[in-house]
Amino acid sequence: MNRRNTLMALVAAGLVAISQAHADSINAGSRRPSGTPPFATQTVAEFDTPWAIAFLPDGRMLVTEKPGRIFVVTQSGQKTEIGNVPAVAARGQNGLLDIAVSPSFATTSQVYITSTEPSPEGSRLVLTRAVLSLANDRAALTDPTVIWRQTPSGGGGQPGGIIAFDPQGTHLFLTVGDRMQPNSAQDPRQARGKVLRLNLDGSTPSDNPMAGDEGVPAQTWTTGHRNPYGLAFAADGRLWLHEMGPRGGDEFNLIEPGKNYGWPLVSNGDNYDGTPIPRHATRPDLTAPPLYWDPVIAPAGLAFYDGAMFPQWKGSALIGGLRAQALVRVAFRADGQPDEVERWDMGARIRDVAVAPDGAVWIIEDDSPGRLRRLTPAK
Repeated sequence: MNRRNTLMALVAAGLVAISQAHADSINAGSRRPSGTPPFATQTVAEFDTPWAIAFLPDGRMLVTEKPGRIFVVTQSGQKTEIGNVPAVAARGQNGLLDIAVSPSFATTSQVYITSTEPSPEGSRLVLTRAVLSLANDRAALTDPTVIWRQTPSGGGGQPGGIIAFDPQGTHLFLTVGDRMQPNSAQDPRQARGKVLRLNLDGSTPSDNPMAGDEGVPAQTWTTGHRNPYGLAFAADGRLWLHEMGPRGGDEFNLIEPGKNYGWPLVSNGDNYDGTPIPRHATRPDLTAPPLYWDPVIAPAGLAFYDGAMFPQWKGSALIGGLRAQALVRVAFRADGQPDEVERWDMGARIRDVAVAPDGAVWIIEDDSPGRLRRLTPAK
């Protein structure tokens, strides 16, 4: 075979692989709730529009409220409000968002918090690192320091703000939504519609895809995201993200460095005014989701299960559904393809999902009051 024919064969093989990748996208939007759930549900506490759960090593939880408060919560429901929480711009989808316990918490007592910060030019997403001081039934943040600020400021909702640490505990990944400015997700100079990869002090890692640049491009891991409210590492070290689509097209994506996931150039949904958006299959140069939902579930919260209470869920992704008012379980085939396998009607908008050290699953509701609920195996 001559060089030209060899090249043509390689191109053809690549196109087949790309077409297969798009063909493998599974639409789980029309799945119906499963039957009797395999768990019992216990309401432990209530909060004013809670947003995130994070477990401390001793089994207590940190719970954020969107209007601007954070609590330490025991598994029996005793709440202690944390003092010295920075002011937030709480309006609509914005406010106090995620909280994550540092990989070095045992020695540093550090936590990371995302929120929308008040600004004369409009609110901006910020990442704050602080020391959590716990003593004598009192709790406070000391030395809260903003280590990253969104540029430029301003915009609407869809802030993103989810934090995840890599399995080595050396880097922090941060989702940044498009703030209702879709085209900004494709602008490499704007911290919108991106997944960022930072060092634990907020500085830029030297091995990022565009580390030789500066500012937002140097921090960017992936681009082309709309409203990502779920980010977590699976046990095999792969990073997964879900994001809300427009009118249709919620996505569940494997996150790989340097890739462009397409928003707003492509989507499996349409604009809210009914105007169509080109589908992923029209742009094989952009990364299509292996799993999506149309109609939407409005995914929020993501945790991979590796506990002992539900051995049948080992390795599954657990996702909250705001629109679906459900808890969704996604399993993975031997070839890595994800698919929704169960969906339980929870009767409320589920904002976050977390797995306790003992293997129980905890969820919080997007409401005021919003319940903190513990799921354990049904008897």
